[in-house]
Amino acid sequence: MSGHQQGKLLPMVKFREIIRLHELGYNQTEIARSCVVARSTVQDYVRRASAKGLSYEQLQTMSDGEAQRLLGKQNDAPVAAKQLDFEPVHRELSRKGVTLSLLWQEGVSRGDWNLSYGQFCRRYGQWKGHQKLSMRQHHKGGEKVFVDYCGLTVDVTDASTGEVIEAQIFVACLGASNYTYAEATASQTLPNWIGSHQRALSFFGGVPKCIVPDNLKSGITDPCRYEPGVNRSYQDFAEHYQVAIVPARPKAPRDKSKVEKAVQEVERQLLAPLRHRQFSSVGELNVAMRPLLDKLNARQMKSYGCSRLDLFEQVDKDALAPLPQQPFVFANWKTAKVNLDYHVEVERHYYSVPYWYVRHQVMVKASEHLIEVFAENQRIAVHQRSKSRYRHSTLPHHMPPEHWAYKQQSKATFTAWAAQVGPQTQAQVETIFTAKTHEEQAFRSLKGIQGLARRYGHERLESACHRANVLAMTGYQRLKRILQSDADQTPVLIDEPGVPSLEHDNVRGMAYYN
Repeated sequence: MSGHQQGKLLPMVKFREIIRLHELGYNQTEIARSCVVARSTVQDYVRRASAKGLSYEQLQTMSDGEAQRLLGKQNDAPVAAKQLDFEPVHRELSRKGVTLSLLWQEGVSRGDWNLSYGQFCRRYGQWKGHQKLSMRQHHKGGEKVFVDYCGLTVDVTDASTGEVIEAQIFVACLGASNYTYAEATASQTLPNWIGSHQRALSFFGGVPKCIVPDNLKSGITDPCRYEPGVNRSYQDFAEHYQVAIVPARPKAPRDKSKVEKAVQEVERQLLAPLRHRQFSSVGELNVAMRPLLDKLNARQMKSYGCSRLDLFEQVDKDALAPLPQQPFVFANWKTAKVNLDYHVEVERHYYSVPYWYVRHQVMVKASEHLIEVFAENQRIAVHQRSKSRYRHSTLPHHMPPEHWAYKQQSKATFTAWAAQVGPQTQAQVETIFTAKTHEEQAFRSLKGIQGLARRYGHERLESACHRANVLAMTGYQRLKRILQSDADQTPVLIDEPGVPSLEHDNVRGMAYYN
C-alpha cells in the first residue's frame, strides 16, 4: 500500500485479486481488508478496470507489463487518508504534563498526520467515545469461517526414534452456527496451514463467502521482499475455492471472538481429556480427537437452545457454496533470479528457462510433480519436478543456439555428418578420431572442418579430403591449405597412401660403398 501512496501501481497480483473479488460480489470494505489496501485504492482500481473494460479473466491472460500500460499512470489517483491510531495518543495522555496540543505538534513534526489541531481533537474525542461501545456481531449463514491455531500443543513421540514433536491444533469455526472443526498437524508451515483449510471445508461440506484468519502476516504471509503482504499459495487456494481471505484487523479482538471461543472449547473439550494419553503419530492423535469433536458439536449450547450441529443444519449447510469438483493442488511460490547459466534453483536442483531471461527476477511455482516459472504473470517454463540434488533439468529450446550446437557434439554426430558429405570426408574424420586419445579432443578440429564445408561446399571438401587421405595428411589446417591453394582442383598424382621408394639404374646401391 505504501507504493500506491507514493504514486506507483500496486503489484499486479494484488490488482488481479481486487478485480477477482469485485466480480465475486464483495464490497469495497471486504476487498480492502482482504488485499490489505485502502478502500480508496479498491475504488480507484475497480474504476480503472471498468473504464478499460478489463475483466479478471482477461487480466489473467495478460502480462504484468501489458496490464500496467492499460492502467495508465497512477499519479492522478486519489491518495487514501491515513487511518489514525489513537491508542498511543491515549496512553501518552496518562503521563504527567502531556497534553493533546503537545502530542498533535509532535505528530505533525513527524509527519504522522496532516490535521489541524481542531480536527485532531475532534477525531480523538470520537475515537474515545466509541471505545466503550460493543456491537453484537450477527453472522449470516454461509458467510464466514474463522480459523486459528490453539495456544496449546500435544506431544507426539515417534515409537521408533523416540523423537518428540509438538503437534499444532488447527481450529475452524463457522460464524453463524459455531459449527467447529479441529485437527492436529505436525507444524504451522504453509502446506499444513492450507491443507487444514481444505480438510475443514470438506468437513463442512461447502465453501463460505470468506475466510477470516487471526493474523495474516504472522500466520501465512510469505516473507517476500518483492511482493510483501501477498502469499501466492494462499491466493491460489482462494481462487480455486472462489473464496475471499479477509484477515482480522490488528488490535481488533472483536473480529476474532468467534474463533477464540472455539479455540477455548477445543482446548477444554478435546485436548484436556486427552492430556494423559501418549500418541505415536499425528494420525493417531486425530483419530482420538474426532469422537470428542463430534461430541462438542452435538452438545446443546445454552445461549441458543440447540447444538452446533443443529444450528449448522438450519442456517449454514444450505448457504455454503458447493465444493469444487477438482481437489486443490498445493504449490509453493518463491522469487528467484535467473542465473548466468539460464537456470533457477529449487531445493538444490536446477531448472532451465529461456536464456534471454538471464539475470531477471521470476516467480517459481513448485508443486508435488511440476516446476513452473513465471515472468510478468506469463508462464515461461515448465518441468517435471526432480528429487535429484545438484543436477540440471535443461530443455533444448531454452539454450542459446551456440550452446545447443555444442551440446549436440559427439563422435556419432560428426561421423554421420561426414558420411553425408562423402566417403573421403568420412575416412578423414575417422582418421582424426583414431589419432586422439579422447574423442572430445577432436571436436574443435572437426568444427573447423564443418566451417570449411560451409565456405567451400561439400564437393570441394570431399576432393580436399581425397587428396589428404592419399598423401596421409590429417586435420583441419592441412585441409584448409589444400582448399586455399586450390590444390583440390588438380588431379592426385599418387593414388596410394604414402610415398613409394624409387628404383632407377643411376641410383647406386649399398654394394657401391663396399
